Amino acid sequence: MIEIPNRPLKDQISVVLGGEAGQGVQSMEYILTHVLKRAGYHVFGTKEYMSRVRGGSNSTEIRVSSSRVAAFVDRIDILIPLDKDAVPHLEHRISAETIVLGECEKLGEACLGIDIPFTKIAAEVGNTLYANTVAVGAVLGLLKVPLPALDAFLSEFFARKGQEVVNGNIAAGHRGYDIGLSLSGPGKIDIAIQPDPAVREEYFLSGAEAVALGAIAGGCNFIGAYPMSPSTGVFTYLAQHAAELGIIAEQVEDEISGMNMAIGAWYAGARALVSTAGGGFALMVEGLSLAGMFESPLVVHLAQRPGPATGLPTRTEQADLQLALYAGHGEFPRAILAPGTLAQAYRLTQHAFDLADRTQCPVFVLTDQYFIDSYYNTPVLDSPDGGPVHHFVRTDAGYKRYQITDSGVSPRGIPGYGEGLVVLDSDEHDEEGHITESMAVRKAMVDKRLRKLDLLVAASIPPELVGSDDYKTLVIAWGSNYHPVKEALQVLGAQDAAMLHFPQVYPLHPSTTDYLKKAARTVVVENNATAQFAALIKRDTGIDIHHKILKYDGMPFCVEELVDRLHTLISEGN
Repeated sequence: MIEIPNRPLKDQISVVLGGEAGQGVQSMEYILTHVLKRAGYHVFGTKEYMSRVRGGSNSTEIRVSSSRVAAFVDRIDILIPLDKDAVPHLEHRISAETIVLGECEKLGEACLGIDIPFTKIAAEVGNTLYANTVAVGAVLGLLKVPLPALDAFLSEFFARKGQEVVNGNIAAGHRGYDIGLSLSGPGKIDIAIQPDPAVREEYFLSGAEAVALGAIAGGCNFIGAYPMSPSTGVFTYLAQHAAELGIIAEQVEDEISGMNMAIGAWYAGARALVSTAGGGFALMVEGLSLAGMFESPLVVHLAQRPGPATGLPTRTEQADLQLALYAGHGEFPRAILAPGTLAQAYRLTQHAFDLADRTQCPVFVLTDQYFIDSYYNTPVLDSPDGGPVHHFVRTDAGYKRYQITDSGVSPRGIPGYGEGLVVLDSDEHDEEGHITESMAVRKAMVDKRLRKLDLLVAASIPPELVGSDDYKTLVIAWGSNYHPVKEALQVLGAQDAAMLHFPQVYPLHPSTTDYLKKAARTVVVENNATAQFAALIKRDTGIDIHHKILKYDGMPFCVEELVDRLHTLISEGN
């Protein structure tokens, strides 16, 4: 007999799946989220996982809502633990209101809620391997998702395994669905989430996919990468679609090769991307300086994770801002973009290719594990008009690769495209590209290269103000903290507080100073221990940020903790 609690839930819920690597958590997550999205529900998902192929204790959070949702919450409304370690692992997030659906036979003392014998039911259907599908069906039954949506997706998902497996999973899903349906309704687990038909036509993307699609829109036709969490998803997506899109995807022997191949590809007229994490980028730094001296366009996707060294390789942090800002020996300009939404990731990555091509500078797309591994539904992304515009020239007989110009940008030739000789040199060079030790030429070349910073400032993307223009408290965020801060301020409902989000963190847009000076108090939210962005703001504007909310334990900010911290600061200021 299943005991049914009387638990009314609002128009959004947080479902968490927990288990060890290899238990099928990812498959359950994939089926649940895609069925829900196709049925018209707003869905957000993110995960936290240990750095091991099997074992450990991992979890996935899936938020289902009647309205758009795209931020991590600490709250667990429904928990499905697949093993006895899942409950202790998540106990700091479990409350008296959490509904636990699990197998008491497996969980033992960790069985805290409703006993549903997933494995026994699966065996009755025909195979214990269907147990996770029973659990998926139970969640969908609780939400009253139309059953044909589950059947259609299971048929598609398991098609390559044969009709017997498809039929078995559909039968298992139906058994679970019936249980979930029996638990739902007034006086039971009453969930009031309404689907929106428009959601079915939207994209359902991860951060990694949004960056990859932006690269494609930007004309990327070469990627050199060595797999490194959490950057690998971008490389994988581009490699999967390489043949159909005319992309050369090269899994290199190390990151040094990836950087050098990308520089060579730009030299030959391609648009190249390198995708890596902090430790991999550390190996690329000499190549970055080579690009600075070559004045080669370059796009670097740097997905942050906690360091130093291997650190926490599957967790999140925003601690590589200074690495991207100062990496490389010598002085040369660069730009750093930091998307906080899927739409920003698409547009900014596309923009990175054009900006790098126009200014002949390295451009970074700075993300982190939380952003890369999170996903949600989003409106269809705008496609670029007319495709990418290339900024190289046809050379003539008197061509000078490093011609001194007022803007600092010299005409960029491509070998074989025109009559001119295209000479590059990693040593200091004259206008034709030949090595020189002339002090006068050296100074002229340094000045020429640094003049491009004015172009980068002119092309910089302004920060986005979210909330009232008549703010007293200004909350500064960058990168992946866009949605957590935005939702926290919405929960607080403070009319005199707003968020200023920076999709470009360097160079700062000229409007930054005016925004900061207008605020009575400023607060920065960062996933690092030393407030790196606040330090950059102080360096470039002279303005100190009054308060700092920092987190560096490897987890992203949850909405609840930001609500608590910001409420205190806003209350103290009023």
